[in-house]
Amino acid sequence: MNRRLKTIIVDDEQDAVGFIDSIIGEYCKSLVVVGTAHNVLQGVAEINEKKPDLVFLDVEMPNGTGFDLLAQFPEKDFDVIFITAFNHYAIKAIKFSAVDYILKPININEFIESVDRVVRKRSERVTGGNENLRVLMENLRSSLPTRLAIPTADGMEYLNPKDIIRIEADRSYSWFYMTGNRKILVSKHLKEFQELLGDRSFFRAHNSHLINLKYVRKFIRKEGGYIEMADNEMIPVSRNRKDLFLAHMAKFKG
Repeated sequence: MNRRLKTIIVDDEQDAVGFIDSIIGEYCKSLVVVGTAHNVLQGVAEINEKKPDLVFLDVEMPNGTGFDLLAQFPEKDFDVIFITAFNHYAIKAIKFSAVDYILKPININEFIESVDRVVRKRSERVTGGNENLRVLMENLRSSLPTRLAIPTADGMEYLNPKDIIRIEADRSYSWFYMTGNRKILVSKHLKEFQELLGDRSFFRAHNSHLINLKYVRKFIRKEGGYIEMADNEMIPVSRNRKDLFLAHMAKFKG
């Protein structure tokens, strides 16, 4: 990429703006800071005037959030990296939507990695970033995120968690088994999806298997215990997970 990405920093803390600016100046030569702002109104004005390629956006600010700022741009032609001190529901929605974020206090290595992902995506003209932001805004409007963005060999897929029957580990990859006999390979560890989906109807029955309790047909006690799923697959239950599984099923409402 020949030109540097025009960058705006939006954060209500002056020290945070200065720190981000200094990291960019020291380590991120592919960026150039063209503006800063400390609240939603200033941020909207800066983006409209400077037309940035990338915005570092604080989530929690006085008189509004970073999401309120994004809502002012239905058609977003810039990338976003969220900066937040809060690890709460907003972070879950961000993760579901595969949008980059950095937690405060800022780790310089994580910061550089996030920037590198954006630079690489833009230089390779990889599509999907704006769709990820649209998915994020949809997920924020729901009490539980409704679309899960997953990276595949062809790009990104956006799945409804309700359509996932089970997920199976394959070394550093994960296989998604969907309704309609679909099967999707994803280049992420199963543990990441357990963290995202664990507060829904998903249960880690075994080191290699994350199942959707909605699609359990029966529990078979022989040979330590197996779960028969709606796709006819027999999933082993770890010995130390069997009682917890049965407890979950006893109170599961579907």
